[in-house]
Amino acid sequence: MRQDTRTLVRAAFATVLGVLSVPLAGSPEVRAQVPPNYNPYPSGILPANLDSERSRIEREITTIFGRYFAEWQALTPTPTNVGNPPILAPNGYDAQRILGGLLNFDLNISPFRNMACASCHMPYTAFSGPIPSVNLTMIAYAGSYPYRAAKRTAQRYTYSHTFPVLNLDTTQMLFFGGNFWDGRATGMKLQAPDAEQAQGPPVDPGEMNLPDTACIAWRLSEASYRPLFELVWGADFDINWPSNTEQVCSTPQGAFPTTTPVALSPTDRTRATNIYDHWGQSLSFLERSNDISPFNSKFDFFLASAGKGGVEGAPIVTLTADEMAGFVLFNGKGNCNSCHVDGRSTTLMPGQTDTGTTASVQPLFTCHGFANEGLPLNPRITLFYESKPDSFGFTFNPDGLRYRDLGLGNFLRSGPQSFADPNQPAWLSFAPETDGQMQVMTARDVALTPPQCPTTEAGQIGPTGAPLPYFQKEFFHNGYIKSLKQLVHFYNTRDFQTTPVGVSYAFPVTSGHCPPGTVERVTCWPQPEVPNNLDMTTGALGLTDTEENQIVAFLQTLTDGYNPANPTVSTYKNIDTFTGQCSPPVPGQTASTQGNETIIPTWNLAQFPCATDICGVAPVPGPKPIP
Repeated sequence: MRQDTRTLVRAAFATVLGVLSVPLAGSPEVRAQVPPNYNPYPSGILPANLDSERSRIEREITTIFGRYFAEWQALTPTPTNVGNPPILAPNGYDAQRILGGLLNFDLNISPFRNMACASCHMPYTAFSGPIPSVNLTMIAYAGSYPYRAAKRTAQRYTYSHTFPVLNLDTTQMLFFGGNFWDGRATGMKLQAPDAEQAQGPPVDPGEMNLPDTACIAWRLSEASYRPLFELVWGADFDINWPSNTEQVCSTPQGAFPTTTPVALSPTDRTRATNIYDHWGQSLSFLERSNDISPFNSKFDFFLASAGKGGVEGAPIVTLTADEMAGFVLFNGKGNCNSCHVDGRSTTLMPGQTDTGTTASVQPLFTCHGFANEGLPLNPRITLFYESKPDSFGFTFNPDGLRYRDLGLGNFLRSGPQSFADPNQPAWLSFAPETDGQMQVMTARDVALTPPQCPTTEAGQIGPTGAPLPYFQKEFFHNGYIKSLKQLVHFYNTRDFQTTPVGVSYAFPVTSGHCPPGTVERVTCWPQPEVPNNLDMTTGALGLTDTEENQIVAFLQTLTDGYNPANPTVSTYKNIDTFTGQCSPPVPGQTASTQGNETIIPTWNLAQFPCATDICGVAPVPGPKPIP
């Protein structure tokens, strides 16, 4: 079937599924009626404002899509392929970047045309989770079919392009590279892990929910910007689409017994797959562009400053006393740059001085490796409760409360909620050594927030002496940590058995069960979800409260969009699109206790032990059992 039969497809879909068809803004297509919400969650897991916040994000995405569309319309001259090999010139970079923007902010790439890649990754949060109430409560974001939701926090896009193809360093016997928290987007096929990461959410049953990768090609064949896609890639959209393609692509993942319900010939399947690959490659180009990863934080200008012997003519930018103290601690007593590598030496011993020169003028603040930081199980993660079938008869997480997140180790076993390990004969034996390990993300842009919400930290005081509104983020793979202060405090005190006043920090309890007289995330850290392979480079650092705050101050200098001429106004692209509400100051609340009102008790792990399809697959986790 070719393009002139779309009306017939829409009519057939409406007849078969009884959908309500309404025009979708900016598209000639229709939006299928969303089936009844899937809500297996206990009271309090979903935030009360979830629907209105999802609508807000849709409006903001529409705004940004319009901006990229306008950039495309204004692109002159129209680039053409010249030379041999053919190169898209003279402005092929802009064409590819704009195409990536249109793809990233296209709501049509989901069954109900209500979710784009950006729905969980907006610019004003460094392309991480954009809904404060979700970050505080359900942790993972609901997909196109509400309220099926994923299993982890939404990772930041920024600098994801710098991660290499997943590989095992056979000298250090450590894994490096890949994308996603568990490294499952290896980059094996496209040689770009972030391109393969972009291919995951469209067909993830907890995210954009498309039932078939061919649905990407189908929706792009209808897109208003299809000519730009064809210009950049020379893509072949001459595909003989079955008459029920729209019906299939408007039905969520999990409703079919196969992953290829769009019935295509081998030739057409290859064409659709090529388009799907180019989709990921265009998004990868966007992520490496200045739209997302511009290397223009205050710290970058500090490095380039003429006062540091850097770039001639660069504006002189200095760090404040607290920021500089935090920088020294980051590379020294805090031992942060052992993993979040910044191109400087590590000075762990008292009295040591870094006498070297900067090894990189584009420090990435990641080692591109993996670590198990010993975070406790977070009972707020939606995945635990998705053990009941939805209206399509699909059960996202049959393991229910017995699910445990083994991270990289689970991927190496090709375990549930992950991808197949493409190098399993060589890597499987390393699963027990990598259980619990998650990707070491860059520290860059960890503090980026909308202009209206100038900080991630509760209890901060502005220059006028008034309390500052803040943007509620979530940190680490399971969102257990709610502020940068808590993050640094966790690294500092996770392993302390006693303090100078004799109070224990590490307790053999689960979240929500800290002993009386302690405060969770302050003087009590519950036991790790995965007790093996703990990263011991941090955990008992001996930092004072002031030193913790100074490291937070330094982390805030890694926020892109810094303008030396006007430091209070960010230049980060599309940061101005936030139309939501900041979290208001609450009397007595501090960054140390931020979000503690949402802590809920974890179930009895002994009654719901780790599922056998996770912990019973050889080679099994060890030496300690997974509780």
